Amino acid sequence: MKNINIENREMTSEEIKQMDTGFDQLSLEEGIAIESSDQFTFVALDGNTFIGCSSGLAYKNGEIYSGWFYLKDLFVEQEYRSQGLGAELLKALEEQVKGIGVKYIWLWTSGVKALKFYRRQGYKTFTEMEHWYSDGSSRVGLRKNL
Repeated sequence: MKNINIENREMTSEEIKQMDTGFDQLSLEEGIAIESSDQFTFVALDGNTFIGCSSGLAYKNGEIYSGWFYLKDLFVEQEYRSQGLGAELLKALEEQVKGIGVKYIWLWTSGVKALKFYRRQGYKTFTEMEHWYSDGSSRVGLRKNL
């Protein structure tokens, strides 16, 4: 190990490819199908104007969905909030991924309003990382059985 250097820098695209191949090989050695994901997205428009979206990733092991979905984004422009649009966007996404075999959905959120919204939609806390944000508030992991 006398010729090994540890450098503080970004990986090159070739190094990232090598790492990903190595992780895939390790999965196969352990008898686990290679993981991938498919993105699902709904967009809300007022005429031609973007006013909101819901999107996330359905994870697959090989060609079979794992049963888990990560909700990456649920956004509604301020003037359209508190009118049920967020719930509609979320429900559309939940129904679509349930149709491909997803059984569980999870997400990260924060803030009193967001937590109340997701709890009204049936989501429950599974973890909390205290003092995550600069104002001292927590990052909260929520999940729901579909």
